Order: sequence, then C-alpha cells, then structure tokens
Amino acid sequence: MLSVNLKSFEIVKRMMENAEELNIEVKKLENGSTVLDCGVNVPGSWEAGKLFTKICLGGLAHVGISLSPCSCGGFNLPQVKIKTSHPAIATLGAQKAGWAIKVGKYFAMGSGPARALAKKPKETYEEIGYEDNAGVAVLCLEASALPNEEVAEHVANQCNLEPSNVYLLVAPTSSLVGSIQISGRVVENGTYKMLEVLDFDVKKVKYAAGIAPVAPIIGDDFAMMGATNDMVLYGGRTFYYIESDENDDIEALCKSLPSCTSNDYGKPFMEVFKAANYDFYKIDKGMFAPAVVTINDMRTGKVYTYGEINVEVLKKSLKITELKKE
Repeated sequence: MLSVNLKSFEIVKRMMENAEELNIEVKKLENGSTVLDCGVNVPGSWEAGKLFTKICLGGLAHVGISLSPCSCGGFNLPQVKIKTSHPAIATLGAQKAGWAIKVGKYFAMGSGPARALAKKPKETYEEIGYEDNAGVAVLCLEASALPNEEVAEHVANQCNLEPSNVYLLVAPTSSLVGSIQISGRVVENGTYKMLEVLDFDVKKVKYAAGIAPVAPIIGDDFAMMGATNDMVLYGGRTFYYIESDENDDIEALCKSLPSCTSNDYGKPFMEVFKAANYDFYKIDKGMFAPAVVTINDMRTGKVYTYGEINVEVLKKSLKITELKKE
C-alpha cells in the first residue's frame, strides 16, 4: 500500500534543504516537532506553493503552475494544474481539509497525509479503503499563526507517534502559498462532491486532472476565503476517467457535479456566506465543486462535459479594475 506520509516526507526534506530559495522558514520546536512556515512570517514562493500542494495530495499528484491563457473570455490569471493517477487516495485520503485542529486558542484546518494516520474522519478512509501506517506524520495547516508545542503534541497523539516525528507546514489563506494550495483543490472538490453529496463510489475514478486560477492577494484571510473559493467554483475545470459499472449513470453524474447545479450558485462566495449568516453548514454542499466537469466513461468510451466558466463572477469576486487605453 502506498504511504502518503512517506511520499510527502521526501518532499518535506527537499523543502527544508532549500528553505532560503523557497522563501520559507524551518523551526524546530522544543519537543522535537518541526514547523515549516510557508507564509506566516515569510513571503513563500511559487515553488513553495507547488510543493505545499503536492504534499497536501500525499505526493501522489503532479502539480504545475501555468501562465498560458485559459478559457476565461480574455480574463486570465496564473493557474494551478493537477494530475493524479490515484484520485481517491490523493484527494480524499490526503488533501481533504477534514481535520479541524483546536488546541487552546489555536485553530487551523488540517489537510494532508497525517489525516490518514489519525483517520480524520474515519468514515472517509472506510469508504475509499485506505490506511497508512508510516512512522512520520506530515500535516498541512491553513492558519495565520504558527503552531506551538501543544499543537504538535496533539497531532502526535492523534497519529500515535512521538512529537519528533511530526512535521507541520503552515500557510495563511492570505498568502501566495495559501492561495495556490486552495486552487489546487480543484480535483478534490469534484471527488468530495461525488462521495459526500452524490454517493458515488470514488474508487471507480481511475485518473483525474484539473486546472484552476490562482487568486491574487486581495486582502486578509477572511477576504481571501471568498476569493480562493471562487477560483474553483467559477473558474475550475476538471477531468475524471471513470471505470463504471453497468448500473452507473455517468451522464447524470456529470450533469450533477459542477457548481452551477447548486441553488447558491451565481454570486461570489462571500455573498453566499453572508446570506447564510456566516455559517458554512447553511450553504448547499453541492456548491463546493468545479465550474466545468468532463468525464470519460472508460467502460462505454463516452465522454460527457457540463458546466461553464463564469468570468463575470470571478471579476466581481476580485473587484477587478479594468484599465482602458486612452
């Protein structure tokens, strides 16, 4: 069985060796745990964002940054490109932000390989049939502050490891690395909706790829939460290769998957969030999906596509100022 923690630890070691070049900082805690600051007190970098995202995906995906034009009606941003041949494990077994870290006053959303050791949440690992028994834990934290020894101790306990075997990577939402890694969830948004909303067996997804714009840094973590979500919901494109059964309706799956099928679709995420009284649980779970979905049903040879890039909402979300030639 592939180990997402061991695969990711190889990348962590590379980041530590090239910390200065990556504009990140490595900090050793008193209990032996290691913290990699990728944007809290340091600027981070494009390459750090790619590596952070790859670690989130358990080392089981190729991550790239593209500056080529996308299908956004002339409105172009840098884009994250994801390709994986292990979609269920990489996205749901690792990348899914399924571990809320709450220790004292510290809070962070945890994603990445260490979730597989702590089984957060347990039902996800039962549904995808995956477990990891590595002797090292790598966890990615979306937070505006660095974790202390108590946080690292908590992670270690949940993973049944010594604190010295815990590696915590941190990037705020309002950082370049944070923005990249959130757009890098474009494939995971689709597999999450397949499993959690549409009750589809994601183990049938054999290959997946996706691309989504990277949000510019437009404000604090709260403002960036809206902008980064919009990059996927209104600008993300995904491709899934599915080995279906005869009873699977892949055409219906494709038509149900994009974000445009949600009743909350059509407004920037922050407007939807405000209308829900800032309660995530009041937002339709079906909205958290890519804008465009293409599915190759490998059993029948058919290809389906549904959804669209919504340039107007992207522009509204980022409050774009379009300068005209005088």
